[in-house]
Formats: sequence, structure tokens, C-alpha cells
Amino acid sequence: MNKEARKLGTMPPVGNYSSRAEWEAVCWRNLRESKELLEILVTAHERRNLVLRAAALDRLISGASYRQIGKELWLSPQTISGIKRAIRENGYQSYLERSKKERKKKSYGSVQKSLRTRSRGRTIRTKYGTMRVPDFLNT
Repeated sequence: MNKEARKLGTMPPVGNYSSRAEWEAVCWRNLRESKELLEILVTAHERRNLVLRAAALDRLISGASYRQIGKELWLSPQTISGIKRAIRENGYQSYLERSKKERKKKSYGSVQKSLRTRSRGRTIRTKYGTMRVPDFLNT
């Protein structure tokens, strides 16, 4: 390993910590302190996203509306909402991450209900939607 690489700093071994979360927190602190290492590891796209989030956060704090922020920075309302939520909850989650946790489970009702409302055949769910199958095909 050359001197240039050693100057960037190293990440401590995972085995030195009681949990991965503790290890990750220490590594993140090392990354924040080493500007050179952060510059090497962060892509232009990630840097752009961080800058836009920081700018949106600044605009939210100053009282700008979602529409003004979206128009100026080309951000979606979902992204701005995520940033506003990050202020309250002290941590950013993308729209995709939030939707996985907050997604409502579909309720298709009970089998008994579908049997009571059966008039001409039965309904079945397919990948093309709900279809009604006539009784004479159910033999």
C-alpha cells in the first residue's frame, strides 16, 4: 500500500465492536472527518443528491413552499416531504424506503362475503384483473 492510500485513513475492523451499528457509526464519523476519502468514494450523482437535499432543507427552514422548492431545484413533492420528515425524525429515508414500511396491505375481503354475493358464477383474481367465471365452466 502506498503512502497516498495510508494518508486517507482506514476503517476499523468489525470485530472490535459489539454490534455492526456501532461499527457503522464509527466508520461514518471517520468518513465525515476525512474529506479526501469522502471525495474519492462519493459519485457525482450522490454528491448532486446531497447538495439538492441540503438546499431543499435550507429552503424548508426559510419557509418556502413545496411548489417553490420543486420549481427551483427540480425536486418531487415526495422528495421534499422526505426531507421535511427527516427534520422531524432526525434521519432521511427515500420515498422507496418509506413506501416499503408504510405500504397498506390490500384487503380482498373474506371468502364468505364473495359466496354471498355470487349471482352468476364466481369471481377470480388474475393478473389481468378480477374476472367472473360462469357456473357452467366450474364443473
